[in-house]
Amino acid sequence: MSTNSDPLIIAGKEYSSRLLTGSGKYQDLEETRLATEAAEAEIVTVAIRRTNIGQNPDEPNLLDALPPEKYTILPNTAGCYTADDAIRTCRLARELLDGHDLVKLEVLGDEKTLFPDVTETLIAAETLIKDGFKVMVYTTDDPLIAKRLEEMGCVAVMPLAAPIGSGLGIRNPYNIRLIIENANVPILVDAGVGTASDAAIAMELGCDGILMNTAIAAAQNPVLMASAMKKAVQAGREAFLAGRMPRKLYASASSPIDGTFF
Repeated sequence: MSTNSDPLIIAGKEYSSRLLTGSGKYQDLEETRLATEAAEAEIVTVAIRRTNIGQNPDEPNLLDALPPEKYTILPNTAGCYTADDAIRTCRLARELLDGHDLVKLEVLGDEKTLFPDVTETLIAAETLIKDGFKVMVYTTDDPLIAKRLEEMGCVAVMPLAAPIGSGLGIRNPYNIRLIIENANVPILVDAGVGTASDAAIAMELGCDGILMNTAIAAAQNPVLMASAMKKAVQAGREAFLAGRMPRKLYASASSPIDGTFF
């Protein structure tokens, strides 16, 4: 449990880190481990359809590098294009992880954009919640859909900032801000972050956290980028809590001269 004064709370559990990381696209499990440690992530997503966490006993097991005793493993349904596939994948993850019920749901619409299929996402979310899962859900930046997913019982809503793996940054900060202002569950930007400044902007908007994979794994130095992202998330959160100065059209002297004599 977190001991800091500003924890991220998901499904009733406290976390010190607001940076969640993925486990794919690294050169090997050792790089995965080092980057995760540099990010100081506590929640790590695992693509069940692409990653071995015990279903293939003769292959390297990700859980040896990222043990569940140290990290909250977040199974995700990456690569699923129908509600049925996503539901089946989450149930498999629950079996492999001894009843683990926190999952990240994503149901994709097409292979080119990897945008979520909202209709299939809603169907899958409803079924999984009724089946006892705690669902963190990847969705579009549509404020109405985000609110509907919250009202259905999702424990966190994760709107995209830009297409998965694009590194384009926050394309529509206004929609993200609207989602945050109307939310009663954590809002975490998922997908599109490319560098540390993108992460800081997302946090300054008021996001509760950020999930990223490609921005770290595809960097020339993933471990160093993981460290940069950790600091950016922390700085952005502090700036949000501090409250930025109001924007002004004209200059305002740093040392006012009102009331002084010469």
